[in-house]
Amino acid sequence: MRLIVLGSGTSFGVPQIGCSCAVCTSTDPRDRRTRVAAVVEAPDGARLLIDTPPELRLQLIAARVDAVDAVLYTHDHADHVHGIDDLRAMSVRRGRLPIYGPPGMLRRLGEHFPYIFDESLPRDPATPRPSLERLPLEAEREVNIAGFPVLPLSCDHGGMQVYGYRIGGLAYFTDVKAVPPPLVERLRGVRLLVLSALFDRPHPSHLSIPEAVELARTIGAPRTLLTHLTHRFSHAELAARLPAGVEPACDGLVAAF
Repeated sequence: MRLIVLGSGTSFGVPQIGCSCAVCTSTDPRDRRTRVAAVVEAPDGARLLIDTPPELRLQLIAARVDAVDAVLYTHDHADHVHGIDDLRAMSVRRGRLPIYGPPGMLRRLGEHFPYIFDESLPRDPATPRPSLERLPLEAEREVNIAGFPVLPLSCDHGGMQVYGYRIGGLAYFTDVKAVPPPLVERLRGVRLLVLSALFDRPHPSHLSIPEAVELARTIGAPRTLLTHLTHRFSHAELAARLPAGVEPACDGLVAAF
């Protein structure tokens, strides 16, 4: 199986609006970071999309991904859900597309996007809306989704519940403050670990870079990718100072696991 990193940036994205710092004006394509999302792809072509950020259409086109079998949501912050309307193109072709995530998050998604989920609203044939089915996941209960073994694990994001996912040999955790020790045990044996990492200093709702590196060491995956990166560090600068086995993600990166 493989992971396709669609986006690797924070909620601001990089370049950040109005910023002329060295990273925001960099010519290194690895320093152009759209909001966080990824696709998990099996050898038979089955695909899971993780989150729907605002740049989703452009990300999928760049990655040459024209269809997915299901969507996994981590949480409902804008930078992770506001590209949901880009699911229209796929759901129009394939029919109802299943979307999964924390129960409360899926409920709030219906409140945020009533034109998609409120069946009492009249449908305008001139403006098709995504056809989506919300399917809540129970934390720490593994389910089979489109042939993938998906284990949702609940973590704290500054007082908000978010889901990280173990999918076979992959563990994907973005926008988490910490991964509790009991959940670390559930991640033993993963071959590819993806963790968000914000600043060098501690943050109230995100792992810092040192915290993410220490967590990666504790889990022991052979390869760790850091995502949700800011404009404070260039790709090259961060890569040069990370320990062996830990590297910054970048948009378009493909990693086998």
